[in-house]
Amino acid sequence: MNEDQTVTELFGEVIYRYTRAQAIQDGVLVDVSETAREAGFRWPVAMTSAAWADCVAWSAEDSHRQVYQDESGRLCDVLWMAFNAIRRAPGGTQMEYQFHRVPRDVRSVEAQLTRLKLVAGPGDAGEPVITIMLPGED
Repeated sequence: MNEDQTVTELFGEVIYRYTRAQAIQDGVLVDVSETAREAGFRWPVAMTSAAWADCVAWSAEDSHRQVYQDESGRLCDVLWMAFNAIRRAPGGTQMEYQFHRVPRDVRSVEAQLTRLKLVAGPGDAGEPVITIMLPGED
């Protein structure tokens, strides 16, 4: 008996499955793998849309109202700090890390400390993947 049969016996047939690929297609996750590879990651990396909105999203209007920044620089900051947190970590599949970012709130011009959570786990085909999210997300 293989593992899939055992799981089916315990829980029954799968009613619905929402894959990582579907979450990326739907915009629930933002695939940042290309930039992550440049930062040193070997596994695919995605961010939740909430983490993206809080720590990466930045428009020309935001630069005009607040302080000049761009999304590519903000994304590099998120990934570089995540990469360094992994290098310092003792192991495990989850960790939180801190970094500074200017909040996208129409008024802030100075960076503030914030936290993100990084989770390593299996992708749709069991391959290793990383997801970066806000601390309260699963």
